[in-house]
Amino acid sequence: MANEFFRSDAPGDIAIKMTPSDRGRLEVYLDGDKIFDRKETGAFPDLGTVNELKMTIAEKIFDLEEV
Repeated sequence: MANEFFRSDAPGDIAIKMTPSDRGRLEVYLDGDKIFDRKETGAFPDLGTVNELKMTIAEKIFDLEEV
């Protein structure tokens, strides 16, 4: 999943934090905002979810470039 996030073709700097923890806990934060929490969804991210997260990241980069 981390490789997918960092293979983005979009330029720009953002902070992505992925925090694995005990009991399969996984949280993904983008510039301090939680964009995924395995505990809340009840499942690890599948390919569709990873692609949705990548789109969220790309949108954030695009928004930063417009400023």
